[in-house]
Amino acid sequence: VQLQAFGGGLVQAGGSLRLSCAASGRTFSRYNVGWFRQAPGKEREFVAAIGWSEYRTDYGDSVKGRFTMSRDNAKNTAYLQMISLKPEDTAVYYCAAKLGRITGWDLDYEYWGQGTQVTVSS
Repeated sequence: VQLQAFGGGLVQAGGSLRLSCAASGRTFSRYNVGWFRQAPGKEREFVAAIGWSEYRTDYGDSVKGRFTMSRDNAKNTAYLQMISLKPEDTAVYYCAAKLGRITGWDLDYEYWGQGTQVTVSS
């Protein structure tokens, strides 16, 4: 499966953005999808993941209560709705896909899209 992340941009602190992860291929519905982010000089961080069935979700501690992940298999797209954005949310955001169980471990993910930059100004 091929992934393309988009929707990033510049937003003021307290604002909102919605990222999209568009997938190609007919088997998107079989894949769990995760979002990760990486800020300059920092390690890649788990943000959120959603399961392929029952749409179970999981979130990183730093975004719980502010970010919501969803998916629309008919559109082969997963979403990350971000509210109450903070300057520390500034990073390149990547979407990734894997079979099996959802995890927050980036090395478990087989397929990756290119990143989309999110910049939150104070």
